[in-house]
Amino acid sequence: MKSLIAVLTVLAAIIALWYAACVPMNIKGVLDQAERAGAEVTPATAKARRDMSEIGLVAKNTFAINETWVQDRPRLPAPHQVAVELWETTVEKKITSKRSLIYHAQVTLSATLLGFAIGTGLGILLAVGIVHSRVMDMSVMPWAIVSQTIPIIALAPMIIVVLYSIGVQGIIPKAVISAYLSFFPVVVGMVKGLRAPDAMQLDLLKTYNANTNQGFWKLRLPSSMPYLFASLKIGIAASLVGAIVGELPTGAVAGLGARLLAGSYYGQTVQIWSALFAAAILAAALVALLGLIEKLVLNRMGVRA
Repeated sequence: MKSLIAVLTVLAAIIALWYAACVPMNIKGVLDQAERAGAEVTPATAKARRDMSEIGLVAKNTFAINETWVQDRPRLPAPHQVAVELWETTVEKKITSKRSLIYHAQVTLSATLLGFAIGTGLGILLAVGIVHSRVMDMSVMPWAIVSQTIPIIALAPMIIVVLYSIGVQGIIPKAVISAYLSFFPVVVGMVKGLRAPDAMQLDLLKTYNANTNQGFWKLRLPSSMPYLFASLKIGIAASLVGAIVGELPTGAVAGLGARLLAGSYYGQTVQIWSALFAAAILAAALVALLGLIEKLVLNRMGVRA
């Protein structure tokens, strides 16, 4: 109960700050609309209002505060506007509708899961090679680290152009970008996990005359599971980001990235924020699912997280 109260308190504070931020962010647009409707605003001219600070405009036009929370195209939408948009585009729309966020989330989720599977598989293989081969440790690991210094927003168009030029289209380019972002956390976490057994445990296996393969399956792999799942939770969120970024340069018509693009093209900030919240909810659901799988797997293996 104490934890629930703490969470609700923080949530209430965030919502209150959000509503407060909407007032100065949207006040200029509200006053412009009020002036066109014939209301008296201070200052009277648009030029004077542009030169004046938002806080000053709010202080001189307190009558317009309520309107800052109900604008059609606000600079910063109010929380209830985002909540209404989420409700209308999930519950009240058919899943097959192009206006449904569930439809767009399914498109993004398919690329996310494919890229996550590729990135996870590649990351585990690289980690096993790095742990068992000093050559790979000295050569591959530095390149894996350097690869993550390249901004994905710059790399994504290059990947898409190259793949399109050889006829690879559809879900694959987005999955490649997702895999690029998700494999590195898996590599780092898996390497750490495979190296988790201490010298005494490794020496004990040697006294049992265990070979390298037996040491891997009986000791290294079980010890790496908590590290692996921690990395997978980071990787799945990164994979979702990669899928959304992969939709931006292609001009996609479906997916959460396409929803963000459409909102930015037409100035629909409420649509943009609802798509962002949909992505956050989807990421939270995927991480929670991995947490459930982690608990089941570790209990089954008798490994303590």
